[in-house]
Amino acid sequence: MAAYTGDDVPALSDSDEEQWQSMEEGSEHITVPCLLCDRTLASVSETVQHCKADHGVDIPALVQKHRLDDYGYIKMINYIRNTKFSAESLLLTSNGPLPWDSDEYLKPALADDPLLQIDVEELSEVTAVTLSPAADDQVSLLLQRATQAEDRAQRAEEALARAMDDLHKLKLLAQGLVLNTDTSRGPSRSGAIAELREDEDEAYFSSYGHYSIHEEMLKDKVRTESYRDFMYRNMDIFKGKVVLDVGCGTGILSMFAAKAGARKVIAVDQSEIIYQAMDIVRSNKLEDTITLIKGRIEEIGLPVEKVDIIISEWMGYFLLFESMLDSVLYARDRYLAEDGLVYPDRCNISLAAVGDTQKHSDRIAFWDAVYDFKMTCMKKAVIPEPVVEMLKPETVISEPVVIRTIDCGSVTVSELEFTEDFSLKITASTFCTAIVGYFDIFFDKSCGNKVMFSTAPDCTKTHWKQTVFLLESPIPVKTGEELPGQITVHKNRKDPRALLITLDIAGRKQTYSLQ
Repeated sequence: MAAYTGDDVPALSDSDEEQWQSMEEGSEHITVPCLLCDRTLASVSETVQHCKADHGVDIPALVQKHRLDDYGYIKMINYIRNTKFSAESLLLTSNGPLPWDSDEYLKPALADDPLLQIDVEELSEVTAVTLSPAADDQVSLLLQRATQAEDRAQRAEEALARAMDDLHKLKLLAQGLVLNTDTSRGPSRSGAIAELREDEDEAYFSSYGHYSIHEEMLKDKVRTESYRDFMYRNMDIFKGKVVLDVGCGTGILSMFAAKAGARKVIAVDQSEIIYQAMDIVRSNKLEDTITLIKGRIEEIGLPVEKVDIIISEWMGYFLLFESMLDSVLYARDRYLAEDGLVYPDRCNISLAAVGDTQKHSDRIAFWDAVYDFKMTCMKKAVIPEPVVEMLKPETVISEPVVIRTIDCGSVTVSELEFTEDFSLKITASTFCTAIVGYFDIFFDKSCGNKVMFSTAPDCTKTHWKQTVFLLESPIPVKTGEELPGQITVHKNRKDPRALLITLDIAGRKQTYSLQ
C-alpha cells in the first residue's frame, strides 16, 4: 500500500462562536429521556443531575470508573437504553469485561439522542453547572459553555501546530540520518517492526486514516480485482475456514473472503479507518461473519487460537517499502495453523535498465545551470531520492531480471534484507540513465484457478507504479552486451519502514532512500 504524501491539513474554523450559538439556540427545544425511568428532561445537564439525584447513578463517575473513551461511553448509553439496564445492575458492574463491549451498541438506540451528542471530556463540564429558570443564570451558563468551547478549540489549534512543527523537524532529521547512514553494516534486527512502540509507529498508521488513500487503492482495478478474482475463483479454499485479514483498511478483502465462503473472518487494522470498516461491514450484513479489531497485530489478541488462511494487501513501493510484510509474517508465525495458507503466496522483485536522456537531463543536468546560477550541489540531494512514476515502456533498454523471489509461507524477516548480483542484457545501443524496479504478485498455492498481476512498465497501471533509480552519470551501452550490477536492500535503522537501496552499476555505487 502506498504511503500518504499529501501536505494538505484541514483548516480549523474561526467561527466557533457562531457554531456554539447555533447549537445553543437548537438546544432550547431538546428533550432528553432519562436512561433509567420514563421521565423526560430539558437538557443533558438536567438528565445527568437527575440520574445522580434520583437513581444514585453518577454517569461521569461511571465513565471514569470503567475508563471509557468516547466509543465506550456511546456503547454504554445505547446498551442501557436497549436493555433497560437497572440502576442497581449498573452500579454493580465490575471492571472486568463490560456487558456493552460489543460493537452492536455503537448503533444509536434512540434517534438523535442528546446524550450521544456530547463527548467524554465535555461530560464532566456539563455536570459542573445546573440550569436555572432565572435569565441571569441562563446567560451565565451560556457564557461558561462558550468559554469552554473556545478553550477546547484553542487547545486543539495549539496541539495541531505543535504536531505539524514536530513532523517537519522529524522529516528534516530523518533526511539527515538517511544521507549519513552507513549501509555496509549487516542486517538490522529481525523484529524491527514488531519491536516498535505504538507511539513510534503512529505516523505510519495515521497516514492510513486518510480516506483518499483508501479510495486510490480501491479504484486500482488491477490490485482489487486480482484479490477478488483469486477468492471468488477458488471458493473451495475458503469454504468453512477461519481467515485473518492483516491491515484490513475498509474491509474489502474481508468481505471478499466472507462472500467466498469463509466461516469466520477476523479483520485487524490499527488506523482510524477501522471505524468506517465497522459501518461498511454492518451495511452489507456481514457482521455475523466478520469481526473487526483495532490494534497492531503484534500487540492484540485474537478471539481464536489459530486461523486457516491469512490474506493481506501489504505491498509497498518496490514491494518492500513500509515493511508491512513483517507484520504478516508475525501473524503467520503466531496464528497460522500448521497446514495454513498465506496469500499472496509468492512475489518477485525485478530490475531493468532505462535509457531516457531527456528525463535524466530534466532532473539531473537541470541543476548545472538554473537561471544562469550553478546549483550542482543539489544533485547530491536529488539523486538519492528514487522517483515513483509510470515509466514509458519504450524507455526500457534491457531484458528484465528477477533479483528476489519471496515465498510468503516460509520467508523470514531477516531474509527481507539482502544483497544480490545481477546482469542486465542490453537491447538498445544508447545511454543507461536509470534502473527501474517493480514487482509481480502470485496467488498460486493450492489454487485451481491461479491469479497474478504485475507492476511492470508494460502492464496496466497500478497505484504502485514503478520505482526509478536515476544514475548520476549516464552509462554508454550497446545492444547484446551484459551490464553487471549488485543491489543491496536494507531497512533504515532509524525508521524500519523506510528502505535503503544501494546499487552498484558497472562499478558506480549509489545509495537511495525510499521513505
